Amino acid sequence: MPSRSARIAAAAAFATGILLLPLAGKLREAHAAASDDKSNAVDAGATTQKDQTDLSVTVYNSNLALVRDVREIHLQSGIAPLRFENVAANIMPATVHFRSLTDPAKVGVLEQNYEYDLLDQNSLLKRFVGRDLLVMRNEVQDNQVKWVLGKGTLISDNNGATVWKIGDEIVTNAQPDSYPDVPADLYSHPTLIWTLENRGAGVQRVETSYLTGNMNWSADYVLTVSRDEKSADLDGWVTLVNNSGAAYENARLQLVAGNVHRDEAQYRAKVAYAVSQMVTVDAAAPAFEQENFSEFHLYTLDRRTTIHDNESKQISLLTGTNIPVEKYLEVEGQQNWYHNPQGIGNPIPQPVKVVYRFKNDQKSNLGMPLPAGTVRVYQADSKGALQFAGENSITHTPKDEQVRVYIGDAFDVVCERKQMDYKRLAPDLAEFQYQIALRNHKDEPVNVEVREPVGGDWEVLSENYKSTKLDATTIGFTIPVEKDGSATLDYRVRVKW
Repeated sequence: MPSRSARIAAAAAFATGILLLPLAGKLREAHAAASDDKSNAVDAGATTQKDQTDLSVTVYNSNLALVRDVREIHLQSGIAPLRFENVAANIMPATVHFRSLTDPAKVGVLEQNYEYDLLDQNSLLKRFVGRDLLVMRNEVQDNQVKWVLGKGTLISDNNGATVWKIGDEIVTNAQPDSYPDVPADLYSHPTLIWTLENRGAGVQRVETSYLTGNMNWSADYVLTVSRDEKSADLDGWVTLVNNSGAAYENARLQLVAGNVHRDEAQYRAKVAYAVSQMVTVDAAAPAFEQENFSEFHLYTLDRRTTIHDNESKQISLLTGTNIPVEKYLEVEGQQNWYHNPQGIGNPIPQPVKVVYRFKNDQKSNLGMPLPAGTVRVYQADSKGALQFAGENSITHTPKDEQVRVYIGDAFDVVCERKQMDYKRLAPDLAEFQYQIALRNHKDEPVNVEVREPVGGDWEVLSENYKSTKLDATTIGFTIPVEKDGSATLDYRVRVKW
């Protein structure tokens, strides 16, 4: 895996250039006050996390977050540099916006730099090429290998593979023992450096906002179905994952559900990388207020929270009890079966899907927009112990819409399909005859919903169970099957393309 410095360098390579305002005269003054020499940057004023007076984070379910950081800082009068520290390692520099809340008309940014070359072993070595350092090397003395401390000149460094000149020798087995100083152009964490012009007060309340990658959220739901499979309880959780390279202490948290369009081309240089995660779970009581936001939904946590870096956090989103549910069995055909013969007379096994559905409305004790996520279904066994029964993803589901959760295939109900006949009547006209055999090995009767996606212009010519036109391309049948019994659906359809 590349070093952290290399990863962050790649992540910000597209926007590390200097943002210049068209103020040539002021820039000449700015460069006189703060030279391009990075050594001047260490003398700049600095603001850190300890200056924060407010912090809010809005997380989108597209691996993106908006950070708004409010701080009270001391500014020099006139033109001077300022280091803004403790920003996310995955910050998108082109999205940074700075403004004074105290004197917005009197404080402005003349120049912005994003320093992402971080202090580590490799970055230190590169800065000391050509310089003398104390080094450790192993030498053979009295038939024993010993580490010896001495002075050496670092003449080459290639990602940690070093070459040294020690005395009259060129060696590669030496390691630096210590460094005399820390170069001024290396930073312990990502830092924004601004050249500011302040014509206002010395103490300013300022807000900095920016987008960062590698921060995401999703919804996770637990659907606990009753033994009689007529009702269920639904618990919704927000799972928030922070790999942005920063911690957010005592932050106001908001979540946006919906597909927010982004111009991905300008973010292609961003590099995502895996990190270890720890998991924290917040209190089970639902804690989010929901409101409409543009064409999306905004969820606001009713209290502040701390989001650590490399952390997965779960927060309760909603709770619904005694929700009416319906369990049904389903057999689905395939549209390509209605274009060509499919092995006439040969039985084709088909899965019988097990599905729960319920209405997301107030009458069902719900009625809240459900963000996209995963629904995991549990049901109690005969002794009352909850068992996992399957899971399925759902899309963003507005209130008053139906939720469908496919949990797996039936074990005791089997299905076989046969194409009994095929007749081509014209180049764009044909007839198909199918037989669908269902066998129920359960000790109770079942209904199986058969959905046949025909396509084209179609007409059912014959059937032994009543069909329903579900939509322009789908025929529906409901087939009752007695316990330890069987049932066979026969139908013939004419299709014109």
